[in-house]
Amino acid sequence: MSSSAPNFFQSVQSYFDKATKFTDIDAGILQQIKVCNAVYRLNFPVKIGNEVKVIEAYRVQHSHHRLPTKGGIRYSMHVNQDEVMALATLMTYKCAIVDVPFGGAKGGVKINPWDYTEEELERITRRYTSELVKRNFIGPAIDVPAPDYGTGPREMAWIYDTYRTFKDNEIDAAGCVTGKPVSQNGIVGRTEATGRGVYFGIREACSVAEDMQKLGLKPGIGGKTMAVQGLGNVGSYTAMISQDEGDVKIVGIGEVEGAIYKESGIDIHDLIRFRKETGSILNYPGAISFGKEEREKVLEFECDILVPAALENAIHADNAPRVKAKIIAEAANGPLTAEAEKILLEKGKLILPDLFLNAGGVTVSYFEWLKNLSHTRFGRLEKRFNQRTYDNLISYIEKTTQKKVDDFERTLIARGADEIDLVRSGLEETMINAYHSVRDIKLSKGINDYRTASFVCAIEKIADDYSALGIFP
Repeated sequence: MSSSAPNFFQSVQSYFDKATKFTDIDAGILQQIKVCNAVYRLNFPVKIGNEVKVIEAYRVQHSHHRLPTKGGIRYSMHVNQDEVMALATLMTYKCAIVDVPFGGAKGGVKINPWDYTEEELERITRRYTSELVKRNFIGPAIDVPAPDYGTGPREMAWIYDTYRTFKDNEIDAAGCVTGKPVSQNGIVGRTEATGRGVYFGIREACSVAEDMQKLGLKPGIGGKTMAVQGLGNVGSYTAMISQDEGDVKIVGIGEVEGAIYKESGIDIHDLIRFRKETGSILNYPGAISFGKEEREKVLEFECDILVPAALENAIHADNAPRVKAKIIAEAANGPLTAEAEKILLEKGKLILPDLFLNAGGVTVSYFEWLKNLSHTRFGRLEKRFNQRTYDNLISYIEKTTQKKVDDFERTLIARGADEIDLVRSGLEETMINAYHSVRDIKLSKGINDYRTASFVCAIEKIADDYSALGIFP
């Protein structure tokens, strides 16, 4: 990738500027929407082994037009202020597009989590959390972190526990962080949420016959081929759900150790088992393997749908001309540079941008936050009532038609919704509505690409919020 290319934050700002040309919003409001409201950079000491190590970390609150702010915490050596600002900015727009009532935020700790023991990671996480608490940068009504690259339910549990030591009388303390283990006030379905949201977004895009015709594809996701870069949480769940529920054929997978291609299809569950046993996806039976030096080959595989689900800037000006997929579905944050996007659009590709496609995580985080504030799990109040209602309805139909419904069918039809059913239903509804909101703007304003349309959608919603608050005319 060219060293003169804009960095991630500059790319996000340039996308914003491009989108503003399709709005008639006052320049002052646009400037307020664009800037990061609060940037907290900190360094704190942690005892690691026999030495004291100074850790660099960040928390950025991009927009306070709605509270609390919301965004993940990543552990990575790539963390820097511009990256965290860019991710916080994207979170604001994501929340607006999917109608989640949060401002955007993001956190980062500059460490390689695999270089530390569990005890050392716990020490770092708790110290970082205590610094946020002391600066009033965390709380269920202030700023609510979540998992991101290098973090997961374990770290969120440490954050929750640390917060409670400072706020032991706060009844809604569980809402201070999302992505927690289910046993500690988390929500079923959060782990798969981003990948499932990506699947719902791709499926909905593929259902539009007019758009598929332009790509030379048949409507519907079933039977389409897919390659996935990154077999972490988002990439693995996107691949599994696309295969299991969408009848998609997974033909390519890329990971840090290399890439594999199998034209006849890869059973993703079998591949994950294979990698656990061998430590690598390479040499998977029946697949062509490409080593570490050629791991970017996955971006160039012959397929209908390419899912970059690793880190930002994976597709750039140098490799974009070799991308063969007709649909590029951004499961990661910022996987395309602005130069790459221009090249791909000129080639007639359909790009589903991260701005709405990977918003499944924050959507289900919102459901978890609501669960924490209501102090009851979803489905607890209505499940049995609905089940009895459906059962009575079946009995009435049997009586009037003289046709018997067998026990298996009765159980299937009359079952009341569990929490996972309601979470998945809410996520599906959210992603479908978000896709069509963006598509309607794209068509009505004559916009060429979905990213610009997504930014316009977000900007207009945030501007309406400011107007409704009476902050601006």
